[in-house]
Amino acid sequence: MLKLTQLPDRIPVKLTITLNPDLKKALDDYSALYAQTYGTREAVAELVPFMLECFLKADAGFRKGRKELETEPIVIPLAAKKPRPARRTEGTDGESGT
Repeated sequence: MLKLTQLPDRIPVKLTITLNPDLKKALDDYSALYAQTYGTREAVAELVPFMLECFLKADAGFRKGRKELETEPIVIPLAAKKPRPARRTEGTDGESGT
């Protein structure tokens, strides 16, 4: 028997939602504050999965209710950020730097 269990399904699922204008504005503001705080701009669509994950993990009522729904709780995996491509820098000879 292997020590490592079978890996969970990691295929992303696309979800389309409709927001009211006030919530969309609030999410845009959050994105702007995120950029001010961390110095990098992230699209609302990139932030929302992490925000939902944080909300669900912090909601004690959800955790308790979910235990009552299922005998084996499903762990909410940490959403993985897409890696950013490495920046290319130009050397003095016109070749990209290393």
